[in-house]
Amino acid sequence: MTDTLNIAIAQLNPTVGDIDGNADKVRRARKEAAEQSADLVVFTELFITGYPPEDLVMKPALQAAARGAVEALAAETSDGGPALLVGTPWADEGKLYNAVALLDGGAVEAVRYKVDLPNYGPFDEKRVFAQGPLPGPINFRGVRIGVPICEDIWTDEICECLEETGSEFLIVPNGSPFWIGKHDVRLNVVVARVTETGMPMLFANQLGGQDELVFDGASFVLNADRSLALQMPAWEPGVVTTRWQREEDGWVCAPGDVSPLEDGLEALYLACMTGLRDYIEKNRFPGVVLGLSGGIDSAICAAIAADAIGADKVHCVMLPYKYTSEDSIKDAAACADALGVKYDVVPIEDPVLGFTGALEPLFNGLAPDTTEENIQSRTRGTLLMAISNKFGPMVVTTGNKSEVSVGYATLYGDMNGGFNPIKDLYKTQVYALSNFRNQHLPKGCLGPPGRVIPENIITKEPSAELREDQRDQDSLPPYDVLDDILQSLVEGEMSIADTVARGHDADTVERIQHLLNIAEYKRRQAAPGVKVSERNFGLDRRYPITNWFRDRA
Repeated sequence: MTDTLNIAIAQLNPTVGDIDGNADKVRRARKEAAEQSADLVVFTELFITGYPPEDLVMKPALQAAARGAVEALAAETSDGGPALLVGTPWADEGKLYNAVALLDGGAVEAVRYKVDLPNYGPFDEKRVFAQGPLPGPINFRGVRIGVPICEDIWTDEICECLEETGSEFLIVPNGSPFWIGKHDVRLNVVVARVTETGMPMLFANQLGGQDELVFDGASFVLNADRSLALQMPAWEPGVVTTRWQREEDGWVCAPGDVSPLEDGLEALYLACMTGLRDYIEKNRFPGVVLGLSGGIDSAICAAIAADAIGADKVHCVMLPYKYTSEDSIKDAAACADALGVKYDVVPIEDPVLGFTGALEPLFNGLAPDTTEENIQSRTRGTLLMAISNKFGPMVVTTGNKSEVSVGYATLYGDMNGGFNPIKDLYKTQVYALSNFRNQHLPKGCLGPPGRVIPENIITKEPSAELREDQRDQDSLPPYDVLDDILQSLVEGEMSIADTVARGHDADTVERIQHLLNIAEYKRRQAAPGVKVSERNFGLDRRYPITNWFRDRA
């Protein structure tokens, strides 16, 4: 039995399916932890496969590769260096578990299985994993350590079981995705479990983007007296060793660095940037291309892209037509110049006239309407996709959550693209984030400091510029009103009556509800995008396309 332990937290960014690459990250982290005199290195949930692996984890070949990687890592611990606590899928007697394995002394010393499999929002673990039995502690060099896995600490049963079976403290590998305010939620959960069990808890969380999810890291340790012993930074990889001492009343983690955590707009910006960066890099795109219209949505997307991967990998294209204002042309050029990105102008008059000319015999005698407007948008989408096909960059699509909610985006037009960094941001958030970026350069940004979004883009009245003198608010309420209605209906799932009670006009609320419902078919075909709210479209809110239900005031 030992009275001291040095436990390293490996807060890293795995890639789903890259088992060899993830195993190499384990090796590098172990080497770094050994230099810090660590006895044990803790990795995050399902680190070997990356998290979440979704249905990929059901492939027998992947399961075999993951097990082989874990056993190879176990053999390497025979060198007397730090032991490893690694998240991995684990097959046992015909069932597949979300597991954590202790690797020490050249062998797989112990395996524990996740009990509470989340099946809500972005999680669908009951689909692919079997539920594990209530766990007992792992004996590590004479110390009984409880290892609940992520969701296992969100209710009291598993931690209570670990306390009753003799655990001395808790280590929790997590794959806990980010949304605004999530850290406070996690901290409250950990405080509750620490209070109930009287044991300290080490909370190790994943970092980086995986499709629409983004993980902020922000790993921490809470002592049994609920004091914060360690707070790792959010949005940064790192291997940090914590120092533990057995005292008369139990184990205590010595005070370490307590890093301030970003909140509000800064956290929102870092989430969007991280999600876009990892989607680009993990899918091996050489860069991105996007239409820079002179509007605020494309401007903030260009800024996020430049900050995520560097201005030299961002190609912005202005695609003007006869309705494009001189202001927009100037603003787009000024934005591209401020960001230092590649910028081209490709007029769309000839291809638009080609489409409308081809359709003229069919449309003869019919007045122009949204059909002709959509032709403009789809022409732009086609040209951006052509640039992507020819040179390889991914098209970034730029529709915000307000537009996506009510269907004010053109399918196969401005919805074309591979990924959308602002898909889960309402228009009012886009304005706030644009002002924030002009005043701050968050950590890790590769773009230039200072004002990168011209003031005129922020202050001018928004317009799609698809017809003469068009304004967004010709057909929509002001965005502060629209966004409050949408947040009530989408995030809050509030009734029409309760939404009206917030001070909104009943007819307006019913019209927005109608637009929200009929746009579901478009959202099903939209590009993925960073999830930053508790209820995004797709992962969290899954509505039928065919749907006749309508609430009434």
